[in-house]
Amino acid sequence: MNRNGRLRKRWLVWGLVCLLAGGAPVHAQSGGYSFEFLNMTNPARQAALGAEFLSVRDADIQLALANPSLITSEIHNSLSVNYVNYFSGINYGFVSYARHFDKVGNFAFHLQFANYGDITTTNEFGAETGEATANDAAIILGWGRSLDTHFTIGANLKFIGSFIDRYSAVGMAVDVSATYTNTSRMFAVSLLLRNMGGALKTYGGDGGNRMPFEVAVALSQKIPHAPFRFLFEFPNLQKWNLNYDDPFGPVDLVTGERKTRSKAGDFFDDLARHIVIGLELIPYKGFYLRAGYNYDRGQNMSTTGKPGMVGFSWGFGFRVYKFNFSYARSAYHLVGSPNYISLSIDIDAIQKKGFKNMKWYE
Repeated sequence: MNRNGRLRKRWLVWGLVCLLAGGAPVHAQSGGYSFEFLNMTNPARQAALGAEFLSVRDADIQLALANPSLITSEIHNSLSVNYVNYFSGINYGFVSYARHFDKVGNFAFHLQFANYGDITTTNEFGAETGEATANDAAIILGWGRSLDTHFTIGANLKFIGSFIDRYSAVGMAVDVSATYTNTSRMFAVSLLLRNMGGALKTYGGDGGNRMPFEVAVALSQKIPHAPFRFLFEFPNLQKWNLNYDDPFGPVDLVTGERKTRSKAGDFFDDLARHIVIGLELIPYKGFYLRAGYNYDRGQNMSTTGKPGMVGFSWGFGFRVYKFNFSYARSAYHLVGSPNYISLSIDIDAIQKKGFKNMKWYE
């Protein structure tokens, strides 16, 4: 294909993604959505950087769940297991496996789950009547394809179920993404349209509930000749004002009236809620230190007068042979931070080389 043909192909891809973004239903992110567990942060690398999805194309299968355009031949025959020890006995995570097929593209299979533990049931008088369980699950089939050396596209098809005691809900959704990677400049950018779909059946038996739809962009920039990579995410671009009216917000001690910001203050607050900043430090080959800050999370979850480290996150990772391990903690509240653990294995490389011929940092 000549240069003009490649350019037309690239613009066609980005135009299609933008068309989907414009035609997708846009709703205020104010609750009332089905299957909110799809928004829970996975995996450890993303959690450490404070982001919901990343644009880094470095053969990490863990990133493919949130960004299907990273389903490339580089993660062929890779397996990943991710686990999060959340608050109040809640546990969630996912398992992924990727496979490349000639002429068809690259596929990834994900099983995402969330377990909310045992729930005490009561009658209308408050008397305990027993216990119930609550679980969410999603079976996800992802597809990705490289258009050329720079552009990749991908999509996830999600079959979703939610189960609380004897009640259940079922839904379907689609994610679409595209990534541009410039290896020579160590730069990558991704556009993601997430959770386009709806509930086929709700707990009450009807359907039509909205999904937590989102438009987001992610950037990554490695610094030449330095062990740094900066990462940025711009989430929830489908809505400018992500703030909410807090009835317990700060008040003036003299007048008793609610304190309000200036127009400039409101603008910069709204802008900052759409920016997540992350830093990945690689002091040694095969070892990673990570940190991030999510302003929106810090504002929503911190206690007035005691922000602490809410909104900040950190973690580390290392590679031993073809095993990639990551750990992270993310401060959601002063009461504590969830623990994120991820492990991925390059099965194909192990089968080809064996353990004896591998370097520890591969």
